[in-house]
Amino acid sequence: MAAIGAEMVLPGVLELEEAGLQAWPGVETEYDGGWIRRAANGFTKRANSVQCLDPADGTNTVARVAASRAWLEQRGLPPVFRLTPLASPELIAALDAGGWRSIELSHVYAARLGAVAPDTRARATDPLDPAFLAAQARLQPYDGPTTDKFIALLKAMRVPARGVVVYAGNGDPAASALFARAGDIVVAGNVVTDPRQRRQGFGQAAMQTGLYWAQHAGATIAALNVAGDNLAAKALYQRLGFARQYDYTYRIVPNP
Repeated sequence: MAAIGAEMVLPGVLELEEAGLQAWPGVETEYDGGWIRRAANGFTKRANSVQCLDPADGTNTVARVAASRAWLEQRGLPPVFRLTPLASPELIAALDAGGWRSIELSHVYAARLGAVAPDTRARATDPLDPAFLAAQARLQPYDGPTTDKFIALLKAMRVPARGVVVYAGNGDPAASALFARAGDIVVAGNVVTDPRQRRQGFGQAAMQTGLYWAQHAGATIAALNVAGDNLAAKALYQRLGFARQYDYTYRIVPNP
């Protein structure tokens, strides 16, 4: 991938967030002005949370926080807000006043797609391909009910996507990742490597193969989310030319 240069202007927060909403959809979605509520049977906080997409939308915030909490709880989900730089100051103040705790600092990385080649050890398939689903279930690892929730989220996607599996020499899956293209932005997710196979280039092989597909499908920008404490993943993405764009956290209700 080409290195990120100062002259290479990447999409802003809103554009990246909107791409992420398409690439990692909720099974159920509801808008409240500039806020969006999403539910996906509890599969990941990102798809089962509320976030504000308009920093100017801070009207009637306390009541809307309560309504959003009720919306999630009615679906059997824990109340979660995802706070990005788009969160209105009034929303942040309301959560602070209510004692909502901040957890799981994460980063959004992005890069312009440069020359990238697929890896011969990798296979790119439809995300609902049994081989991809089996690899994800094995490597994440997911039990049967969690795999079913993952499948439901994949079925909710309305954008082109590919699942990538990288195989070790013995034929076992060594790494896997999901890529979804929303317009000219491809979002990578569910990137995972077998802990016994790390530092052998399998994670990079998965990324390169997925980004190669995305580029030939019309994407010019790549984006992804990474946990703030995942140093190995951040080092990999930086080697591939990704740069940190902004941070986000989750807010959860205070302990009883």
